[in-house]
Amino acid sequence: MTPYVDSEVSRLGTVLLHRPGPELMRLTPRNNDSLLFDGIPWVGRAQEEHDAFAEALRSHGVEVLHLGRLLAETLAVPRAREELTAAALADPRLGDALRRRITDHIVGLDAEGLATVLMSGLAHREIQQGGGGPRGLVYAMMDPHDFVIDPLPNLLFTRDSSVWIRDRVAVTSLAMPARRRETTLTDAIYRHHPRFAGIQPLYAPAMEHVEGGDVLLLAPGVLAVGVGERTTPAGAERLARQVFAAGAAHTILAVPIAQERATMHLDTVCTMVDVDAVVMYPAIADSLTAWTVTAGDDGEIDVAGPKPFLAAAAEAMGIERLRLIDTGLDPVTAEREQWDDGNNTLAIAPRLCVAYERNIETNAQLERAGIEVIRIAGSELGSGRGGPRCMSCPVARAPLSAG
Repeated sequence: MTPYVDSEVSRLGTVLLHRPGPELMRLTPRNNDSLLFDGIPWVGRAQEEHDAFAEALRSHGVEVLHLGRLLAETLAVPRAREELTAAALADPRLGDALRRRITDHIVGLDAEGLATVLMSGLAHREIQQGGGGPRGLVYAMMDPHDFVIDPLPNLLFTRDSSVWIRDRVAVTSLAMPARRRETTLTDAIYRHHPRFAGIQPLYAPAMEHVEGGDVLLLAPGVLAVGVGERTTPAGAERLARQVFAAGAAHTILAVPIAQERATMHLDTVCTMVDVDAVVMYPAIADSLTAWTVTAGDDGEIDVAGPKPFLAAAAEAMGIERLRLIDTGLDPVTAEREQWDDGNNTLAIAPRLCVAYERNIETNAQLERAGIEVIRIAGSELGSGRGGPRCMSCPVARAPLSAG
């Protein structure tokens, strides 16, 4: 399918995933916090769970693209290889001597080998094992457990580094230092891979912080943007300006969310499962608000509100009300299942979604509301705090009017 996305729920045609790989093997109790994981995943089991997720999508007619494969194919383009190598070597922590040594180490790698290094990083000891010239003072003073190129274990969550809005792609600006290099890979794929030739960019990593997990396409022309730990008010405003200038939407709802690990993105507390229905963490359903942003005169924006989110969303979408399906049943279950990504569903079509099997009560709530749930295992995948929506970047959906 041609890249195009105008909603969260219309029939999914193509999706971008990243199968967890050697980068997860780099996680240890010493670094998992700085690399944004709450635990040390069993990598083999995480891969099995991810393979089952991908197969569930394929079995429903979805084309699955893998980021690692696209990256290797992109690195066959000389200009892309040059750009991505330069980005990895631009780390200001490296001195000249170590930078030259790393260059010597990776210059002879083929496209797949270089893709692996760019995703899984390069360890201090791996430079030590190789030949080459002096490594310099920086290398000599590094801890043996340090990386000279940091791994990117959060590549698993492809939702965050890019968002398709209609036929345009927004390569986002990631807030956390551990994730910022991810967008250099995503950006290169969209600019250099033949699959995406002619695609027009809508946002760029150098702009204010916006992350894809905070962007919900509520309806054609209507976006909700969470503002909290990862997306800033300035990022939401910049995205609104970019989207309005491109004619890709007419209304942006800026939604403040708590700046906490449990609610790092809007999609950790709310996702859509039908054209008029959301699954939402009940503890915030009554307190969640939204500022309504629309295009004003002379390139400026108009801001109104705030209003209760559900009311503002329904008004912007042109519907009477947005149906609410609660996470869990009682407050304790709701809190547990919100933490386990019970709200983080991926809609394959209206009233058909993928969810973690462990969220028993939330899945039952969805089914009572007429939503079919495809259950997948996620005991290891969830250690980075992300569910099926986090792990997927829709590239093509049928236009919502075509269902």
